[in-house]
Amino acid sequence: MNKVILMGRLTRDPEVRYTQGDNSLCIANFSIAVDRRYNRNSQDGATADFINCVAFGKLAEHVEKYYRKGLKTALTGRIQTRNYTNRDGQKVYVTEVVAEELEFAESKNASAAGNGGNSYGGGYSGSGNGNYGGGYGGNNGGSYGNAGGYSAPAQNTAPASDALDGFMNIPDGIDEELPFS
Repeated sequence: MNKVILMGRLTRDPEVRYTQGDNSLCIANFSIAVDRRYNRNSQDGATADFINCVAFGKLAEHVEKYYRKGLKTALTGRIQTRNYTNRDGQKVYVTEVVAEELEFAESKNASAAGNGGNSYGGGYSGSGNGNYGGGYGGNNGGSYGNAGGYSAPAQNTAPASDALDGFMNIPDGIDEELPFS
């Protein structure tokens, strides 16, 4: 099995090109920075891996239209290796992730603000199962979403302690209304 799931931010604007011929194909190359959880050699404990990615066809056109440097994305794909001989006659080996599904990992507002916090953008990028609020469904029959999913409210009305743990505060006295016990 060859399956990769990544979440990170684009390190640069995607490079997009089209193949020549009657059936031209869109190809988008981009890289994402994926945070590591911990590194002993780093003073602040944070470091990142920079992963080269490529998308083809309709997915590449989606990348060309909507993706920019700094955008947080969730990607599903596969690892691919290839090699070629460059102009100097040296053999070059390339390992990259071929994107099969992409999702926005934060709301448009959070992306524009650059806060990197929790958000609710993106959506389901299924393989022919429909679309639930944004994202692009890859090569297997998904569809373009409407407005990129649910956007977080402009103001956080929850207490600060709720924002830190990521869970919603359920008020007391509504136990009978909940569908579970």
